[in-house]
Amino acid sequence: MTVSGFSNYSGAMNADLITLEQKLGQLVSLCQHLRAENLELRQELGTAQDDNKQLKDNMALASAKLQALMDKLPEEFQ
Repeated sequence: MTVSGFSNYSGAMNADLITLEQKLGQLVSLCQHLRAENLELRQELGTAQDDNKQLKDNMALASAKLQALMDKLPEEFQ
């Protein structure tokens, strides 16, 4: 094998390594973006779950108050 043949192989190999490095950089960047998005979505989900619980509690309270008012009505209105 000649020196020039070896350098051609090294050049092609170097280009492949550069391409691989770029693709790995893109993959790392995508993973970081997805992790940040996942964290944001988890926080939004937690907030939505808290809001949902508060709304359920409010509905239960309103239902209990309504039932108490209905219990005070005379029999002919029930």
